Amino acid sequence: MTDSVIMADEAAVVEAGSSESPLVAVTFQRNIHRKEKYLEAEPKALGITQIGLSLFQIICVSVFVAKDLSSFEEEIPFYIASLLVVIAGSVAIAAQNLHLPTLRGCLGMQIVACGASCFNIIYTLVKVDSMVPYICWHYDYDNSSAHNSEICHMIESTHSHFQAEGAIIEALLLAISAALVAYCCKVVNCCSPAPKMPVITVHTTAVQQ
Repeated sequence: MTDSVIMADEAAVVEAGSSESPLVAVTFQRNIHRKEKYLEAEPKALGITQIGLSLFQIICVSVFVAKDLSSFEEEIPFYIASLLVVIAGSVAIAAQNLHLPTLRGCLGMQIVACGASCFNIIYTLVKVDSMVPYICWHYDYDNSSAHNSEICHMIESTHSHFQAEGAIIEALLLAISAALVAYCCKVVNCCSPAPKMPVITVHTTAVQQ
């Protein structure tokens, strides 16, 4: 009789001990602040830079078109690519609200902007190689227009320097777009699962009076 009572008491103690939670528990949870990593890229400053440099490029090319140094039809691809970069910069600024669909749209537009900037770099370099040697050829063979030939070569030199500057600006825009793509990928987790952080929970028992 006594042994059975002792065994029942021991079983009750074991059962009570198994129902208690551990004092320290380690769990892995998603980082709820991961979206804020996008703000580390200074998207407002980079977006404004994208818009400003692209508009500068569009205005400069428009001046050459107005002065008949280039044709509007030839510059249409350049205009389209530059406008895509302007849109990408606007979306980058709008994505500061950390709304997930807007961040995904920013990622997509920045990828498009990378392609547009690469196209503009290649287009600018090809246009320099194909146009510059032939701008002033009709003045070089006309001895009566030496002054016009000199002016034309000055314009030719200015045009070449502008195209080189344009290629550098497009390379800068490409770097900005690539940086924003990298930060957007960290936020939307398109290339890897969302990282999890270890969370340590300490359970305290109430002190009995």
